This record gives sequence, structure tokens and C-alpha cells, in this order.
Amino acid sequence: MTICTIEDLRKLAEKRVPRMFYDYADSGSWTESTYRANELDYQSIKLRQRVAVDMTNRSTALPMVGTDTFMPVALAPTGLTGMQHADGEIHAAKAAEKFGVPFSLSTMSICSIEDIAEHTSAPFWFQLYVMKDKRFLENLIERAKVANCSALILTLDLQILGQRHKDVRNGLSTAPYKSIKGLTQIAMKPMWAMKMLATKRRGFRNILGHAEGVSNLDSLFSWTAEQFDPQLSWQDVEWIKKKWGGKLILKGILDVEDAKLAVASGADAIIVSNHGGRQLDGAPSSISQLKAIVDAVGDLIEVHVDGGIRSGQDVLKAIALGAKGTYIGRPFLYGLGAMGEKGVTKALEIIHKELDISMALCGERELKNINRKNLLPGSF
Repeated sequence: MTICTIEDLRKLAEKRVPRMFYDYADSGSWTESTYRANELDYQSIKLRQRVAVDMTNRSTALPMVGTDTFMPVALAPTGLTGMQHADGEIHAAKAAEKFGVPFSLSTMSICSIEDIAEHTSAPFWFQLYVMKDKRFLENLIERAKVANCSALILTLDLQILGQRHKDVRNGLSTAPYKSIKGLTQIAMKPMWAMKMLATKRRGFRNILGHAEGVSNLDSLFSWTAEQFDPQLSWQDVEWIKKKWGGKLILKGILDVEDAKLAVASGADAIIVSNHGGRQLDGAPSSISQLKAIVDAVGDLIEVHVDGGIRSGQDVLKAIALGAKGTYIGRPFLYGLGAMGEKGVTKALEIIHKELDISMALCGERELKNINRKNLLPGSF
């Protein structure tokens, strides 16, 4: 199979990953309208083509919160990454390091903070969920410090889980090995299963053995279901900022008023995000809200965006609208599920090639010079 697009990687991942884990990555909440809008709304934004300009010596570099990047595309924090492919977070982090882009690790990862630190040398970012167990939370922050994480991403839009129908139907709310459906799906992907059997990393290793009373998968599932804190507030953000003491990125901002509150909190950056359409179905796409948020706070805080990015042109459009950085979740997960570390690298290569060529055809040699002048008026 000749792989030219992220869609090609998606099709290959669908063939190689057990249905429940593929669906976990490739789904949204309720009707999935926001999930679809995230991707579709990029198509209405039109690039302004320019000709007869020097296109040599191009650069897609643009720093994100002080981190130099080959291109401003970070690997987003995604839960259960290590169930797309054995040791998935390690493979993704290594691919990101070699490519020169940031990698961010989810609290709900399969591989632990320590696993990533052991297998990479570049500082990575850690994403934090606010749990009711504050002692565990403090310990998690301290572990991220010890691992030399260079930024903390605090997710604000997951106090209560949005229902994803595919997860319910696949029985992913319980341990997969406990259901006939789960075991059957795994048995149908023998190559995936063989690689998974060869690794010790098959549970949430940031939590197992670290949270009180959580020593096995059964206790882990019950603990996780109870721990997301619905009382999360801006006071918690302030407390975490003090505990962390380093670069803080707030993820889940979709409203101008919340963006202003984020600025007041002292955070270093925000991610305009609707959690990939996995939380509030019916919310607007991330890209549709980017311009208003940049106009309101873009001079006061670094604004990033995630959700729906499937190509380098999507990255270019986001940068043109004022984003200083972007994140990909599903694209690198598709690559990981399809081909492991090589697949993640392939996803990054696809996005970079399209970003680089499209930037040149818009008449620019450096990504830092891209702005709204490179878009057709009325298309955004």
C-alpha cells in the first residue's frame, strides 16, 4: 500500500488494531457532530496563492512555549496510546524526538512518565488531569519534575466524561480481557496481540502502584471511574501552577471569556480545544473559535490549537489565523497503529511535506511570516 495521506494511515490502522482500541481513538461523543466539524471546518478556509517569488531556503520552524521545533506540531496527549501498539507512547516519543517536534504524555497513558524519560533524551511535556486524590496529584507533578518535563499541560474540559457510544458498545468501560467481545477482538489481530504479550506495559503505569489502593487492573478501573474531579476551578489552576513552577499550558479553552480567565491565571499558553469532539457534542469546532480568541488574548498569551488537523495545509491555516502551535492526536495514533514508530514518523513527514510546499506556494519562505494576509478574505 502506497501511503500518501493521513487517511491512508487511518485505513491501515483500522485493519491492524483491535476494534475497541481503534474506535477509542477514532470516535467522538454522542452524535459526533463536533468531531466531524473539527475536520470539515478547515476546508472552508482558503489559501491565497502567490507566484514568481523566491521559494528557496524555506523554514517551517516556530517555537512553542520556548521549545524549538522543526515545525510547530506537537504530538497531543492521548489516553491509551500504548493500546494502539505495544509500548506506543515510547515509540511516539522517540519518533517526535528524532523529527524535532514536542511530545506530550497523557496522565492516562499506558507507558509511564519514567518509561518515556528512560527511552528519550529530549525534554517532553506532561498532561495532567485534576483528580480528587490531591496526594496522588502532587506526586504526579513531582514525578514530572524529576523526569525533566519542560511543560505541564493542564486539561480543563474533562471533569465529567462525555459519552462515546462506541466505547459503551465495545465494553471499554471495563477490562477488555474480562469480556468475550474484548477477547474476540484481540484474537482477530494476532500480530497486535503478540507484540502486546511481549511487553510488560499493559496498564495505566502512571497510576498503577502510585495511587493508594490501586495495585491491579480491577482496582485501577474502579479508581479511575471515581477520580475525575467535577469541582475543578480556577483556584485549582492557581494551586497547580504554584506546585509545578514551570511552563503551564491550559488545554480545553473554547470561549473568549475562558481565554481571558486563562490569561489572568498566569498560564504561559492555552490550547483552543474541544477535546477532539469527545466531550461536548454540539460545541463549535476548534478552528472556528481560534480567530476570536487570538484577537482577544493573542498579545497576552501564546495561543495553540488542536482538533481536526489532518494535513500540513490545516497547520498552515491555523498558523495564518494566529496560532503559535498546533497539536495532532488521531493522525499520529493512526500512524502508530499502522506501523509503530515508523508510522508516527510517516504521519509527521506527510504533514511537514504538505506544510512546506503549501507555504511556498503561498509565497512565503518562513512559517513565522505566515498570517491572515495568506488567506483569502471572507473564507475565515
